[in-house]
Amino acid sequence: MDRITQAFAIASDKGKPCFISYLCAGDPDLETSFQACRTLIELGVDVMELGMPFSDPLADGTTNQLAAQRSLESGMNQTKVFELIRRIRAISEIPIVLYTYYNLIFSQGVEPYLIMVKDAGVDGLLTLDLPPEEASDVIEVCRKIELKNIFFSGSHNSPSSCRINF
Repeated sequence: MDRITQAFAIASDKGKPCFISYLCAGDPDLETSFQACRTLIELGVDVMELGMPFSDPLADGTTNQLAAQRSLESGMNQTKVFELIRRIRAISEIPIVLYTYYNLIFSQGVEPYLIMVKDAGVDGLLTLDLPPEEASDVIEVCRKIELKNIFFSGSHNSPSSCRINF
């Protein structure tokens, strides 16, 4: 059983919802970000979602936009995000979901990028600007390398729901 499925199963067995945290990787800097992740793990977070800082985060609100800006200004980049994930993986088997944008995937080649993501220790991918009906290339590679896809659906007028592609 993969780590994400296992986290939800454990929470369900305990009769509680899964607690999923979100942090923008590298906000305000790499070391502080790692310490924040360690603290969340110690406090019992079930799944950790890490945002890949992006210079043009159109799907995010002001809080996440400012976090990405601080992260990028501190020198955070893709290599350092993967370093952060490897450091987390060295201390924990917590499920990690990478919160990102399709341009970051597409610009490097879908398969090579997703293999790097998986090799860093990521369990799931939430690509904010990629609707499921346009994600066949990502879904195909993710299935091949056993990386989960998470999609949001819904509109601004109705509650969003989440769908995980297994």
